Amino acid sequence: MEFFRFTPSNVRLRLLAVCLASTVFIQSVPAQKQATRREHWVATWATSEPLGLVSTLPNGRGGALPVPAVAQPNAPPAVTVPAPPLGGRGRGPRIHIPPTLNDQTVRMIIHVGIGGRRIRIEFSNAMMATPVAIGAAHIAVRDQAAAIVPGTDRALTFNGKAGCTLGPGMLLFSDPVDLDVAPLSDLSVSLYLPKDTGPPTNHSLGMHTAYISQGDTTGQTAMPEPTSTGAYFWLSAVDVLAPVNAFAIVALGDSITDGQGTTVDANLNWTAMLNKRLAASKASAHISVLNQGVAGNQVLRTLSGVSALARFDRDVLSRQGVKWLIVFEGINDISLHGQTDSADPLTSDDMIAGYLQLIERAHAFGIRVVGATIGPQEGTRLGTPNADLIRNAINQWVRTGRAFDAVVDLDAAVRDPAHPGRLRAEFDSGDHIHINDLGNQAMAEAFNPVIFKIAK
Repeated sequence: MEFFRFTPSNVRLRLLAVCLASTVFIQSVPAQKQATRREHWVATWATSEPLGLVSTLPNGRGGALPVPAVAQPNAPPAVTVPAPPLGGRGRGPRIHIPPTLNDQTVRMIIHVGIGGRRIRIEFSNAMMATPVAIGAAHIAVRDQAAAIVPGTDRALTFNGKAGCTLGPGMLLFSDPVDLDVAPLSDLSVSLYLPKDTGPPTNHSLGMHTAYISQGDTTGQTAMPEPTSTGAYFWLSAVDVLAPVNAFAIVALGDSITDGQGTTVDANLNWTAMLNKRLAASKASAHISVLNQGVAGNQVLRTLSGVSALARFDRDVLSRQGVKWLIVFEGINDISLHGQTDSADPLTSDDMIAGYLQLIERAHAFGIRVVGATIGPQEGTRLGTPNADLIRNAINQWVRTGRAFDAVVDLDAAVRDPAHPGRLRAEFDSGDHIHINDLGNQAMAEAFNPVIFKIAK
């Protein structure tokens, strides 16, 4: 037997081999970490449930959609609110808010921005003071109406369990699941509520038809004999695992951002069309736009849910991967408090102070802010000359104050050039404040996507 002899050359060779092996091992650990850093969670869809009980706006005030007060357990069978105008072409189905769900499944349709290979869902019990049991939750690629594409259904779990309990005010993520999500595609999220939920946490102006059927039908390709509604229930956000350069833009707004005045189920509000514009270019296809509009919402005061200042942390900071914020809100503040005889009067300085707070809070978390000018409302009952003076003063500050990181002049995009206090007739949904499909397209086209390329 020939034994290995330790010569100077052999020792050097063995040391070199050990060093090379060590280098490969040491380098493999950072490589694994680097692989995980190539992707991160980014919100591809979101909506805002008003925090606390929702107030009712009297018909005609400020043009905002009348939002129902939350029903009590002994309320009539359902609360119904008028649907928004369908882009000037008549009216759609009325929005049906059940006072409770019990041994029922609700299937909701969402239209995503960016795609991904892995997905998770966030649920919210923001409006309730009692726990809500979710017996089962599923996500799938939507086919048409309430049907899903066969083979795409995924059961969601919560810490490995099929169901969960949403405590009062709680936000809860599902466990991630593998699902190939295409950009700008429709998904369905189905929740089974096995027992009395009480009044559901909801976003009433969903602008998409949702479906309710009896029993647990979360995994069925077609729902049996569903009834329909226009609201989202307990559904707060959808995140995808996306490349490291992907990010989200939050649009913080009121009913105009929410989509009132556009066609139901058509994804023609300005945020959806901005999403479509960004997806069409390779340079911006990694960006999603999140609609955080709330009908009737105000920047400074509580009415339809809490103010924009009060919901900022949940609707902006808690969304995944946010690098930009668009502030397009204020018409309800002006309408309701910009009158000469207002009991709680508003000045342009009040609104500017509110905007500065939003900007400072966003900047504190590294989020850049786009300021959007406020469109006209002449022809509404509260579209008075004094309210328009306030609106114009605010818009002038947005355009020239240099407080925002970028500015988009949505007022100029939709106003009548010959009569600047009024919407262009071809953009008017019929109530002189909300904007139809064509006008929303004009708003989306008013954005220069180049401004979002400075995000880092």
